[in-house]
Amino acid sequence: MGTGYALAYRFGITPWERAGKTAEASFSALLDREEVERSRPLGRALDIGCRRGLHTDELATRGWETVGIDNIPRAIDAATRRATSSASFVVADVTDLAAARLGTFDFFLDVGCLHGLSPAQRLAAASGISSLANRDATLLMLAFQPTRTPLIPGGVARPDRETAFGGWDLLRSNRPTPAACPAR
Repeated sequence: MGTGYALAYRFGITPWERAGKTAEASFSALLDREEVERSRPLGRALDIGCRRGLHTDELATRGWETVGIDNIPRAIDAATRRATSSASFVVADVTDLAAARLGTFDFFLDVGCLHGLSPAQRLAAASGISSLANRDATLLMLAFQPTRTPLIPGGVARPDRETAFGGWDLLRSNRPTPAACPAR
């Protein structure tokens, strides 16, 4: 896991970052929807597979106490250097969150991380996320549907999400426009 992404960062090939900038307005609307019924302070947020921290920074700017994790040291180094907020960044493996000793969270953000994992890795990640979740925590996951297209993450179908997050209630499942779903 992560070898392809490590090479992509090394050579500066990060198309998912361009896609994220294109979808900024749609992404902000999703965060607005999440925050509308929460009181201040918002709580702790974990950005899973944060890459260079664009969304981690956004969450911190909005008032979340935010931690971004990624298993690519080069991405975390870049996130730490470019951070304009109080967000913190950790090199960690999403399939072994207990080892990172991050504490608990009220909100989890997954913009294109879990959909690239194998079913076994996804189950391990979901178990770790669930173990870090405070009561009434929420997870916002933006993921591709399953595909066999080469060089595209494998995706995750609704039944796979429901299996991985068995103890969670699915509140919404949308089919967003491509602009609303920044790729990893």
